[in-house]
Amino acid sequence: MEAIMGDFERIVMPGMTHWQHPRFFAYFPANAAPPSMLAEMLVTTIAAQCMLWQTSPAATEVEGVMVDWLRQALGLPDGMTGVIQDSASSATLSAVLTMRERATGFTGNRQGLNAKGALRIYCSDQVHSSIDRACWVAGIGQDNLVKLPTHGPTFAIDPDMLEAAIQRDIAGGHVPAGIIAITGGTGVGACDDLEAVADIAAKHDLYTHLDAAWAGSAMICPEFRDALWAGAERYDSIVFNPHKWLGAQFDCAIQFLKDATPQLNTLKIEPEYLKTTGAEVTNYSEWTIPLGRRFRALKIWFLLRSYGLDGLRARIRNHVTWANEVAQKIEAMEGFEITTAPILSLFSFRCPGDDEMQQQLVDALNDDGRIYLTQGMFDGRKIIRFQVGQFDTTRDDVLMAADVIHEVWETLA
Repeated sequence: MEAIMGDFERIVMPGMTHWQHPRFFAYFPANAAPPSMLAEMLVTTIAAQCMLWQTSPAATEVEGVMVDWLRQALGLPDGMTGVIQDSASSATLSAVLTMRERATGFTGNRQGLNAKGALRIYCSDQVHSSIDRACWVAGIGQDNLVKLPTHGPTFAIDPDMLEAAIQRDIAGGHVPAGIIAITGGTGVGACDDLEAVADIAAKHDLYTHLDAAWAGSAMICPEFRDALWAGAERYDSIVFNPHKWLGAQFDCAIQFLKDATPQLNTLKIEPEYLKTTGAEVTNYSEWTIPLGRRFRALKIWFLLRSYGLDGLRARIRNHVTWANEVAQKIEAMEGFEITTAPILSLFSFRCPGDDEMQQQLVDALNDDGRIYLTQGMFDGRKIIRFQVGQFDTTRDDVLMAADVIHEVWETLA
């Protein structure tokens, strides 16, 4: 083992991207707070398969309690239930499959999609690529994912265009199946008007899913809810990732369900060898696509008890404040522009020059090694994304990024 560990340090570590570094400002964070790490060590040692209540009774019961603690923390109503998924991609696929089955009278799993008509799902042009992939896997197809333009300061889907698209599809003989809204899109933090989207969904009896994978964590802070969360309680399915901004070890995504029955009717399969005798219990493998399940709830329990909501809120509030401060410093640099203003702790900017120059700056910054950023596209132009979210970052870490950007830019200009 000494030789193996030596090779791990020599071969593996030099080739790893350091996601836990306090100056990791790329993508979204995949945090790992120490209490969460300890919980994962215990889970790995226990090595339980938590697919059924009887295969891991405590894991099932803790999962139910942790989902409810987080429901309360996000201000969602009593009666909402949920399940811990591995990632938002799996939760979104579960929701899309449920949209498909609901729209076909729960016959798609048995009969396939032949002669069911073109099922249509609606979203904005700011959604994550996992929505596209879910439509591929569900057999709905890329051409039936209707992406609509956004507008306004939060880059929200245009409700009038959404309504028009649904009406047009109905007239054309298509079958509207569901709407996917976002709070905190990956590119620039886009947030839909949840009430407006829910109104349209209710009018047409469409299943709704809310992707809040990153920004959902910030909703433990009540002051962010009025602008970005109003109407969330109306959605049939909601996903957020505690592994992104709350400090939970990857992987850990919570899918809340207003009514679990449609998803259970879509995914539940119960061969004799998986039946549980005796009193009625919850078997979470019936709520998800994978049969096998890890004990993900333990790290949430350790995390919430270690820091409390107040401790986690303080971190998120700091990140939002510091993101605004560093955005102001970058905007003050000659020739630089803020292309999308901060939404929570995410913003984007451009340096002087064309798209190629944006990429050159990103590459130079990452080669420099003091900070880590990524590029993106918005409104037909390449942008540089900046997000604050690493669990133990400090104000000094964040603000020094502006100095590094300026220094590296000076070597290119």
